[in-house]
Amino acid sequence: MERTLSIAVAQPRCTAYDVRANAVAHAEAVRAADARVVVFPEMSLTGYELDAVPVGPDDDRLAPIVAACAKTGTLALVGAPVPGPRIGILAVEGDGVRVAYGKVYLHGSEAARFVPGEPAVIEVDGRRLGLAVCRDTGVPEHAARTAALGIDGYVAGVVHADHEAEVHGERARRVAADHGVWVATAAFAGSTGGGFDRTSGRSGIWSADGKLVAEASAAPDEIARAVFVK
Repeated sequence: MERTLSIAVAQPRCTAYDVRANAVAHAEAVRAADARVVVFPEMSLTGYELDAVPVGPDDDRLAPIVAACAKTGTLALVGAPVPGPRIGILAVEGDGVRVAYGKVYLHGSEAARFVPGEPAVIEVDGRRLGLAVCRDTGVPEHAARTAALGIDGYVAGVVHADHEAEVHGERARRVAADHGVWVATAAFAGSTGGGFDRTSGRSGIWSADGKLVAEASAAPDEIARAVFVK
């Protein structure tokens, strides 16, 4: 019997440091996405502000996302600084929140503030999804170490400047070619923190043979969605 998994990449507009407002925008994206899994950009809850206070799983500001996931049956993979501190991914579902991942390959000012995580996989309806954050996707060793855990897909949240719009596609195609898995990358659109006044958008989803199957534009609040069958 074939099984399907619907996945979306979302690029909600972001207000730097305003977790409460950003959580509402995330909840709206979850409801609009109509997908089992919704992936968000790196540090999507705070903007790319390295001095933002870590967001823990029990933070009540996450309640709108939890409620949206409960209503839709969604797993939301949300970017945030998390306790550690790490640049992390929060796995949000209708019954609660947990820290699912911490960025492995930090760089520059990130490494001065955060500690690295380890490769990780999250299982959804029998599918194993490898997790990544931004620079991780540009280090072939990361995908290799993650694929060694056994994965069906590789999902990432990133932030790229507007002139770097092709970067996450190039990296996604490499991961697909090297490991035979589909790839979903959520990228910021519009302005965010950390000096990113203009970001790339162009969140996308690629098949295991490297074909682009869904893509958002450069505008904030867009969503791209695909369904994988196995």
